[in-house]
Amino acid sequence: MRILVVEDEPKTAAYLRKGLSEHGYVVEAADNGIDGLQLALHGQFDLVLLDLMLAGLDGLSLLRQLRAQRNTPVLVLSARDTVDDRVAGLQLGADDYLVKPFAFSELLARVQTLLRRSQQRVDMVLHVDDLEVDLARRRVTRAGRRIDLTAKEFALLDYFVRHTGRVLSRTLIAEHVWGLSFDSDTNVVDVTVRRLRAKIDDGQASKLVHTLRGVGYIFEFRAA
Repeated sequence: MRILVVEDEPKTAAYLRKGLSEHGYVVEAADNGIDGLQLALHGQFDLVLLDLMLAGLDGLSLLRQLRAQRNTPVLVLSARDTVDDRVAGLQLGADDYLVKPFAFSELLARVQTLLRRSQQRVDMVLHVDDLEVDLARRRVTRAGRRIDLTAKEFALLDYFVRHTGRVLSRTLIAEHVWGLSFDSDTNVVDVTVRRLRAKIDDGQASKLVHTLRGVGYIFEFRAA
């Protein structure tokens, strides 16, 4: 799951990025309204966390323009705590409104609720051959056997399953799973793919994770 944080206070943005990343979300951030709107309109995000007091373009204006073109769920995070402020945000199309300061546990619960709500429009359980990925419960089984994955391994599998049959370069995988510009000197993608492959393919007659040397990876069922 990819989350966009539009927040101009560096410590708050870093706090949100760290906490959400630790729970398996891929997080990108913008520190002003103009950049935030461009990312929200042209990026592929499952949720936007939006501050209201932003440079360049205020949060309510950003929300108004975003809603004119996209239905990406938006959770407003703001120190503005009056009823009128909350009503204004919700009327412009925010899906939820959380007043600062907030406990991270409450933020996380609201994030999970909004993501579950938005996913009701798509399949919550994905299948490839005998592999089953339950997105809501973050549960993975193959041939009925439960497979325990780390947060990053689940995020990688989620990305693979959603792009079954497509060739995925290491750069694409790094961007969508880690939310970072790919550094050719690191082998984090290959290491995580190797760990995931061991958990879902070892001991199976058919394999799902395949390496294309010099190109990247492809996730698809191939009969033994």
